[in-house]
Amino acid sequence: MIAWILLPWIWLGSALAMTGVWAYARGTGNIGYVDVAWAALMGLMAIAVAVGSHGSLIARCLVCAMLALWALRLALHLFARVHGRPEDGRYAYLRQHWNGDQGRFFLFFQAQAVIIPLFALPLLAAASNSVDTITGLTIAAIVVWIIAVGGESIADRQLATWVENPANKDKTCRSGLWAWSRHPNYFFEWLHWFVYALLAIGAPMAWLALTGPLLMFAFLYRVTGIPYTEAQSLRSRGDDYRAYQREVNAFFPWPPRRHN
Repeated sequence: MIAWILLPWIWLGSALAMTGVWAYARGTGNIGYVDVAWAALMGLMAIAVAVGSHGSLIARCLVCAMLALWALRLALHLFARVHGRPEDGRYAYLRQHWNGDQGRFFLFFQAQAVIIPLFALPLLAAASNSVDTITGLTIAAIVVWIIAVGGESIADRQLATWVENPANKDKTCRSGLWAWSRHPNYFFEWLHWFVYALLAIGAPMAWLALTGPLLMFAFLYRVTGIPYTEAQSLRSRGDDYRAYQREVNAFFPWPPRRHN
């Protein structure tokens, strides 16, 4: 049985937390804290799902551990990028575009709070599984998790190393995974959500876990991920990034195309 009652409480807690983070971000003048908060709240949501669900102990512990560890790594990575640093160009542009309207930013923070219970759906499906032994599907889920979180970590580290080198100022990172995908971090973040689809197989509403990769792909590819990131990259790096767009796939890793 899926613990649907958790969803409104997850939303309410997320909304209250995002209100506090919005106030803090307003005081610091850096809206980038919204990303840190979203990642951290996703980890707390996983704990709430594991505690409040009715599946086997193995199912609930795996869901909690895998999502919480993914969220912790992402939150720490984003915090290092945001804390004590200039506001990300995407948010600086929004600040200018919205004329500093804090009401719009408040709604932006609250929109992130609405997204969190949506991503609770695949976790609720997986955590309702009654299978109480380690199976081949469990092992497959662990392997996918290692590949996804490992790939996302490598991509983030490669980009951070590139950005830290002053010689690379205003140039596009084309090393490592970034030579095969313009957004390898997003690709592996999307891949990570197949973990819960695997863990949910055999649960009463296993199909619900497919909302994870579907929602993440939609958000990353069409809504908040690639469109905003690429628009900022074009503003900051111009023709260099346009050449990168012609040569490298946007999302799925693939050997780069070479143009004369």
